[in-house]
Amino acid sequence: MSQLGKNVEPITPNRKPVQINAFALLFFVVVVAMILTFILPAGEYNRVEVDGRTIVEADSFKWIESSPVYPFDMFKALHQGMVEASGIIFFVLIIGGFFGVLKATGTIDVLIATMARKLQKREKLLIPIMMLFFAAGGSLMGMAEEGLAYIPLLIPLALALGFDTITGMAIVLLGAAAGFTTAVMNPFTVGIAQGIAELPLFSGIGLRLVLFVVVYLVSVIFVYRHAMKVKKNPELGIYGNYDKSAADELLKSNINLSTKHKLILGAFLLNYVVLAYGVIKFEWYLSEIAALFMILTIVVGIVGKLSIDNIVKNFMSGSAALIAGALIIGVSRATLVVLSQGHIVDPMLHGVSEAIKHVPGTISVIGMYGFQTVIHFILASGSGHAMLTMPIMTPLADLLDITRQTAVLSFSFADGIGNIIFPTAGTLMAGLAIAGIPWTKWAKWVFPLVIIQFVIGLIAVVVAHAINYGPF
Repeated sequence: MSQLGKNVEPITPNRKPVQINAFALLFFVVVVAMILTFILPAGEYNRVEVDGRTIVEADSFKWIESSPVYPFDMFKALHQGMVEASGIIFFVLIIGGFFGVLKATGTIDVLIATMARKLQKREKLLIPIMMLFFAAGGSLMGMAEEGLAYIPLLIPLALALGFDTITGMAIVLLGAAAGFTTAVMNPFTVGIAQGIAELPLFSGIGLRLVLFVVVYLVSVIFVYRHAMKVKKNPELGIYGNYDKSAADELLKSNINLSTKHKLILGAFLLNYVVLAYGVIKFEWYLSEIAALFMILTIVVGIVGKLSIDNIVKNFMSGSAALIAGALIIGVSRATLVVLSQGHIVDPMLHGVSEAIKHVPGTISVIGMYGFQTVIHFILASGSGHAMLTMPIMTPLADLLDITRQTAVLSFSFADGIGNIIFPTAGTLMAGLAIAGIPWTKWAKWVFPLVIIQFVIGLIAVVVAHAINYGPF
């Protein structure tokens, strides 16, 4: 067994940086949300069911009696947030349990050692190839939480090739986010948004393909530049909970893939083929994907010649390793619970829609883009974000002579960019928990990329408005 999961001391312990605990940070956000319920007026839109989805009636806003959330209710919201996010929470725990069993078979260590030796002199290929895989997954089938399953594989591999923990994690998260940002055929973001806007499904794909290439290349260059700096000077790396020296030992090992390991990896790959087919063909989501991983766990345990007791024990230990990340997802959801109970989300929507009605089209589309970015901080769920805002943005776009397709584009860019920086993004926080990297350190590192992508999005929506990006 390797020691890749052991904690390490900072490489250059000149002084210990101030780090904000993720739970403390999110709790502070929830407290701010509670305070806002005492300050902002309450209001609401009527909501109706259309094709199984709850959407907002654009002209139905009304002010209602203030309903501030008191401290005890705020603490109740923490539990409610975990209940509402339980699907993702238990999905993360099942993924963790699967990797606990997979690791117990020794397959991870052997695979990493083998790939590290083969890529030792071609390590530059790792970043663009793997980020393209995750970007395609995010853009074509909305792969987000599913990417968490790859982080425990990519981090040790990145370390063994001379990079750092943040490189391995960024390959997964920034790759998938590049796909979400441009959302070429993402059924959970653009698909829902276009449905609400009554646009042909996945229409306007040409511009989104061009933007996909641009955002993907920018993301790859950003990660690649950091990785090469760490390769030259390991002291510049960010290592979190992973041990660099243990990864180096894999390059010296002589272990090779046995028939058992190859069968396990074959089952692993087959699982993802079935997963992709199910998501695209049958619109599978968390329950179905979690079921696949449960089946795969049993298959891997049997092929790996583990006893029933060992399968269960390793599944439990793998799940336990992700408890912090899973709970963070629930706490992040509590912010929306508080704002919704205080009935101040709808007034935010109403206020912005009223404000940008009376300004020129170019400025309006910029305001729409900025507003979508702010809303994503509150509701870091692509599908939920679309269902909340697009019923308002669609008629607003019509009033402002902005194409509905442009309104959808402003939503998708805000959604993707928010996924890599906002502490309310459950997948991001879970990934950071796996890697053992504080959000503050990640935010400082990724902020330049966020600014670059935001500017790309700004240019994209302005150009889209100028060319009447359509069909309408």
